[in-house]
Amino acid sequence: MARLCSGASLVPALERKGMEKITLKAARVNKGLTQKDVAEIGKIGLSTIGAWERGQAEPDHLQLLGLASLYGVDVDALLLPEVET
Repeated sequence: MARLCSGASLVPALERKGMEKITLKAARVNKGLTQKDVAEIGKIGLSTIGAWERGQAEPDHLQLLGLASLYGVDVDALLLPEVET
């Protein structure tokens, strides 16, 4: 997934809080929802959900807030950059 957060100086602070990156797909699966469920709940195209999860597109800030609420995760966890290993 593409980086949604460019504030590199904020990343250490979030990591100190014990926050870990969670992907949109992982958050959705952890909540027990399908892409179809999310598309219907959010009135968003199914292909859009898939594109977000593959990193081919990104939700806007209001959509991201809605997804975080739906999935029961902190929006900060969705915004953390991918950690390369």
